[in-house]
Formats: sequence, C-alpha cells, structure tokens
Amino acid sequence: MPTLPKGEVVASYETYFDAQQAVDRLVKADFPVEDVSIVGNDMKSVERVTGKLTWGRAAGAGALSGLWLGVFLGVVLLLFSPDNPNLLSVAAGAAMLGAAFGMLFAIASYAFTRRIRDYTSTQAVIATSYTLVVKSESSSRAANILGTAPQL
Repeated sequence: MPTLPKGEVVASYETYFDAQQAVDRLVKADFPVEDVSIVGNDMKSVERVTGKLTWGRAAGAGALSGLWLGVFLGVVLLLFSPDNPNLLSVAAGAAMLGAAFGMLFAIASYAFTRRIRDYTSTQAVIATSYTLVVKSESSSRAANILGTAPQL
C-alpha cells in the first residue's frame, strides 16, 4: 500500500511545474533525490467541458477508435500470414471494418445516453499546492540548496 512520505517539508509551491523545477535544482546539486517526494495537497477533481456532443462527433470518435482496432488487427494479420499476396488489401479491409463497427457502436451508445450527457469533457485530479518532503537527515541540506528554511 502506498504511504505518505516521512520527513520534513522544505518548500511549498503553487504549481507542480515549480515543484519539479525545485527537484531539478536538487539533482543538479548532486542531492540524493531518492530522499525527496513531491506531495500534492487538497486534491480536487476538475472536469473541463470541451464541447457539445453531436451525432457527428460521436460517429467520428467511434470511427477513429474503431480504425485503430482495425489497424491493430491488420498488423496482426501481416505478422502471422506474410505469404498471402492480398495481405495489404486484407489489412486495409480490417481497418475499414474496424472504423465501421466503431462508428456503429458509438452511435448506438450516443443514442442510449442522449439527453443525459450531451457534452464532451476531460477530467483531471489536481492539487491546490505542492510540497517537497525530504527525509529528516537530508532536509537542512535541501533547504540550503533551495534557499528555504525547513517548514513545520
């Protein structure tokens, strides 16, 4: 089971990027970075709405994901039957069938969920702040490198 790191907080940052840059500074100073952890605090789930879901978007997304499945099956066919003279046409056919079935399933799925969720979105879990936690025996050196005082 994952556990929270033990040690002292040597710095706090508003963004994950800033915390990464601090760890990069420690790396460049030959600090034992295996003693360092970046801890996200006050986790929030954020869903950003990216657009309206339409029949066309549902069909397009389904066709694209089905196409990838068809391409995969086509590549498998290429690998396991290299002597077939019509192999490229079989692989292209597999890709087209995959796209068609993907589109069909996506349209059917959209028909069942229509009016329940008529939008597209992306989801992420983000933190409101990030702290660098360093093992107690190394915390004062890390704080000196970063120019911070260990925080309580």
